[in-house]
Amino acid sequence: MIRYLFYKIGYALLTLFGVITVIFVLFTILPGDPARMMLDQNENSEQLALVKKKYGFDKPVTTQYLYYLNDLSPLSFHSQDPTDYTFLAPEKYNSWSLLSLASTTMVLKTPYLRESFQKSGKKVTEVIGNTLPNTFVLAFFAIIIAIGIGVFLGIISALYKDTLVDRLIALISTLGMSVPSFFSAILFAWLFGFVLHRYTGLNMTGSLYEVDDFGEGSYIQWKNIILPAIVLGIRPLGVVIQLMRNSLLETFSQDYIRTAKAKGLNQFQIIKNHALKNSLNPVVTAISGWFASMLAGAVFVEYIFGWNGLGKEIVDALNTLDLPIIMGSVIVIATTFVVINILVDMIYAYLDPKIRLG
Repeated sequence: MIRYLFYKIGYALLTLFGVITVIFVLFTILPGDPARMMLDQNENSEQLALVKKKYGFDKPVTTQYLYYLNDLSPLSFHSQDPTDYTFLAPEKYNSWSLLSLASTTMVLKTPYLRESFQKSGKKVTEVIGNTLPNTFVLAFFAIIIAIGIGVFLGIISALYKDTLVDRLIALISTLGMSVPSFFSAILFAWLFGFVLHRYTGLNMTGSLYEVDDFGEGSYIQWKNIILPAIVLGIRPLGVVIQLMRNSLLETFSQDYIRTAKAKGLNQFQIIKNHALKNSLNPVVTAISGWFASMLAGAVFVEYIFGWNGLGKEIVDALNTLDLPIIMGSVIVIATTFVVINILVDMIYAYLDPKIRLG
């Protein structure tokens, strides 16, 4: 088990290394000068040179790449010369000096995602820390909706196999998996937040926290999560319906189900006590992957509904070419995806030894 764990962690680190490399290359070849972005075009040549020297933008691309890896790595090396490119300033991150060699110090630190170009030097970790919890809340409720409605409709579809009810549910499932999220978001916001607002009481836009009428504080507005959570949960809902239906039909063909029917148990008792538990395995497998992918899929949904999450922050950063926030957000999403996959793989390996021995 320990060997399998180290194998998965090593594979995850290689994956993240590839993601970081691709992100750096893509945003390095984009047109534009990062130093000018930081100065908001109000710079002179002296200011421009100072900023480039401070952040290493005057160095070759390969050197900048090594600097970026050095920033992200928990174990990194930094110059003791304050005039050289360095991130040893204690206000940047928490660090612990381990070893000093000549003019270089090896430190153990928290990963440094640099500072925003457009938010007056605000740290990217702070920006992500303020928005990521809202995205997690949205993804959590979307998954709850997908599981609750999807399992119920999947059971109904299996019970009424090859009937009109089954075909209607299959149509709903297909539409849910095929319709783009941004289109669903626009449609739901317009229909339930504008046309039917007097009946639903829902708003076209809004976030989890809203400022009170006196501007003295914020409060949680739970109704604002309804529409974006439904839209974000539509695609996994379609998957859950089909998985639940097919798995339940397969379970119905097992001998122990026939035995339960022979004992005189009704359909509800058979599903509740025998079939449901064994039919949920494929659903759990699919949901574990969908939760991580929702963090990336929430980009357009959050932006359309005005939900102050990481997705909306990414779109705003793209509009202003705030590269550190874009790069940091993608790395955080990729890391979350990898960590969740490792946890799921470890659970499977614990439950089925064949996986870790294969």
